Amino acid sequence: MTPPSPGDLPRVERDRQGWRVLAILSLLMGFASVSTDLYLPAMPAMGQALRVSAGQIEWTVSSYLVGFSVGQLVWGPIGDRYGRRGPIIAGLVLFTIGSAGCAMATGIGPLIVARLLQALGASASVVLARAMVRDLYEGPAAARMMSSLMTVMAVAPLLGPLAGGQMLAVAGWRAIFWFLVVVGLATLAAMPIFPETLPAARRDRRPLAKVYGGYGALIRDRRLLAYAGAGGFFYAGMFAYIAGSPHVFIVVHGVSPQTYGLLFAAGVAGIMAANALNARLVQRIGSDRLLVLGTAGAAVSGLFLAANVGPGWAGLVGVVVPLFLFTGMAGFIVANSIVGALALSTDKAGSVSALIGAAQYGAGIAGSAVLGAFNDGTARPLAYVIAICGVGAVVCALLASKAE
Repeated sequence: MTPPSPGDLPRVERDRQGWRVLAILSLLMGFASVSTDLYLPAMPAMGQALRVSAGQIEWTVSSYLVGFSVGQLVWGPIGDRYGRRGPIIAGLVLFTIGSAGCAMATGIGPLIVARLLQALGASASVVLARAMVRDLYEGPAAARMMSSLMTVMAVAPLLGPLAGGQMLAVAGWRAIFWFLVVVGLATLAAMPIFPETLPAARRDRRPLAKVYGGYGALIRDRRLLAYAGAGGFFYAGMFAYIAGSPHVFIVVHGVSPQTYGLLFAAGVAGIMAANALNARLVQRIGSDRLLVLGTAGAAVSGLFLAANVGPGWAGLVGVVVPLFLFTGMAGFIVANSIVGALALSTDKAGSVSALIGAAQYGAGIAGSAVLGAFNDGTARPLAYVIAICGVGAVVCALLASKAE
């Protein structure tokens, strides 16, 4: 084999470094998905074991989402003040303790509290991993890395429930949370190889209370709010899809649970494909333009869905196709909205990442809540919520791109 020429060596080393960074950031961002996707198949068994209703078990999902949203706002400024590695280590400790608490819980109250603690810990890894992207990359390179991360992370919804189901069958639901304890401890053991991406010279040296006060300036930045709105509106539609699609497909249209699983997996595959395409196009087209195109696609898909559910002209196809297209637009919206917001501030990447993440998950919670409040047993509420969210996302994307 011919060794690389001297001119090729920087490229080879850069590629090797890129794969290492991708692996590290993927591991950190994976805590959000693995904490919930693994135990979804075990929720009925948990309810029976703890002698509580299905609704009470679902509170463990809600408590996690609340903790994850609030936790990002807590960890972001800490990461700007003290660097990335220390807060990530502290978050991993909380995540591990929370996972152990879930495994040992004997009632729904302790389980909810443990899930909240688990989420607070997991949020540190996720919010600071996004900030690390801003530390290491700029412009199209940042968008490519974020798209690659989203592609890797899209695998979790496919494999998580499958792996969790196998653990449930072999060792029971508590084993799932003990496995998460092992994941937390293994990541802690690997921390010595994790780079510190925010050198001391670039940290915010103000007292922590003033660093938190920086949120006030951020929320007055109209362009930042536009990026947050584009991602937030889309997340509201996505959470509504996750909450409402089982009823629409299985009950309204008579699809079997197995077929629904395939349709859901197809949507995830669409997201992965769009992320890969976004990573290839961002250098030529630009992050903002791709964000506008993605949100426009989401709006058109949502409006077509809303127009179809009333008369039902296209039947099941008229629901499956626009929902597939809507979810696929995540590949163009999520990464580009995050990168666009992070590009606005070089010294507050942690706080910006926290604000964007909290807006996304907060909007997601609101989207699923609105869907539940207007649920009438038909597909109309889901279609209308998704249409409104798509239109809101494209309006925000246009405002962000025109505010330059």
